[in-house]
Amino acid sequence: MNSIPSQIAADYARDGFVFPLDILSADEALILRTDLEEAEALYADDPKKRAMVRGYPARLLPSYDALIRHPKMIAAASAVLGPDLLVWGSGHFIKEANTTSYVSWHQDLTYWGLDEPDEATLWVALSPASVEAGCMRFIPGSHRERIMPHADSFADENLLTRGQELQVEVNESDAVDAALKTGQASLHHGHLFHASGPNSTNDRRIGAAIRYIKPSMKAEAGPETEVSLVAGEDRYGHFKLIDPPKEKLLQSEFDAITADIARREAVLFAGAQDKGHRRS
Repeated sequence: MNSIPSQIAADYARDGFVFPLDILSADEALILRTDLEEAEALYADDPKKRAMVRGYPARLLPSYDALIRHPKMIAAASAVLGPDLLVWGSGHFIKEANTTSYVSWHQDLTYWGLDEPDEATLWVALSPASVEAGCMRFIPGSHRERIMPHADSFADENLLTRGQELQVEVNESDAVDAALKTGQASLHHGHLFHASGPNSTNDRRIGAAIRYIKPSMKAEAGPETEVSLVAGEDRYGHFKLIDPPKEKLLQSEFDAITADIARREAVLFAGAQDKGHRRS
């Protein structure tokens, strides 16, 4: 894939996505995967902290903070959002080997409480994301749609927080399989229709999703919502800017994340019919 910024911008404007982007070497991706899996093992008996490691890795692992600031990540995000960038959040989508977990057709920005659609996700494969492993599928041009109606399922095997699913017809014959090699990334718009199927391979399918936004945006969760300034400057002050983690898995970061989760979930789960099935 041509990674010239002008070509990224043109493809993104036309389709709502760009892939594959060569971001990391296989060895660099392995460092991230190792940090993740060591932390998962460390907190095997602490599901709350384990969920935070998966859901807030850039707050807890310096290697992930380096990822969100990686020059190739910044170049791709800047091509579609401009030179000033905040990271709204980082997290993982993990499908264990030979499992039936999936992601239903949805639009990312449905429940996030952001006032503008100027959000782009860079999804980095930390293991092979083949069709068989359940790579993402995109509907070209669907990013031009407004936020469409979704229904919550809270289905156990759906990786989305509310199991949300688009309530409009999706022509799956139009879908593009965004297969990625380890270390490659895709870039997609927050309104894009996308989904992914189960992982039928013998390896975990691990994707790190980094959500970039413009500093001009505002969040329904309020100005105390914590974000990272990763490029340019913030001339607006609509969010609370946080410093990079000084070392791995600091208790002070777990405490701060707990408070930030409460702010965000008040918006994310507003109106949910089955809050007892929340997922982190």
